[in-house]
Amino acid sequence: MHKTKDQLYETIKDLKTKNEFKEEIKKREKEYDNLLDEDTIALMIVDELGRNKQNKFKINQLEPGLECTVFGEITKINKMRNFNRKNGSTGRVINLEITDEEGTCGLALWDKDVELVKNKKIQKGTSVKIINGYIKDGFNGLEINVGRWGLIEIQSENMLDLKKEEPSENKKIKGKVIQIEPTRAFFKDNGEFGFVTNIKVETKDDVKKITIWDKKVKEIQKLNQGDPIELENIDIRKKNGKEELHINSKGAIKKL
Repeated sequence: MHKTKDQLYETIKDLKTKNEFKEEIKKREKEYDNLLDEDTIALMIVDELGRNKQNKFKINQLEPGLECTVFGEITKINKMRNFNRKNGSTGRVINLEITDEEGTCGLALWDKDVELVKNKKIQKGTSVKIINGYIKDGFNGLEINVGRWGLIEIQSENMLDLKKEEPSENKKIKGKVIQIEPTRAFFKDNGEFGFVTNIKVETKDDVKKITIWDKKVKEIQKLNQGDPIELENIDIRKKNGKEELHINSKGAIKKL
């Protein structure tokens, strides 16, 4: 499971005092406008000090307690099920099977990630990359979980399948923000941190789902549900005949 700031401190206690560690966390909380929680900031500090042990693993190397990145192919999909949390809310989970050249294990997707299966973005034979997945013992053996700090990416065997259109200077979306999902932090392939969130914008024609990346995430967190906005220089990606809308460093977000 994801390590707390106190657990992470144990990996660098020979480099910083507990008070220095706490003060650094408070400082960065202000820098990120409280966008990130204390545990995520602690992980960033540990990573910068070279003590982060999250790596890419083959399935036969997995063991309970690991937090790591895994590549594989989906080979089995079970039915989605609902469950009740202790706070009274209802959650969703779907159990899959993932295989690489070294082995097979379970994969659990929770809540909003379940939509990837329902929308058939993930099917049998789909190649995926699990970033910051945490490993635990499931009912049927080892299981990779994509939790709050994890991210699942759908991989294309032929990168030409994912075509980009050059964003047009006149390409704009105007509308009202109707949903802002929680921000997720993840490790990029180069070891640096990245941030991603999704929003839904109601336009005069329909509802658009847009993925927001890195520095632009901070701009989105300053908005509230119901705010009128305009998005420019949208990165349009086509995959399996469907358009995906992204705002990266070249995009612009304006509150109207």
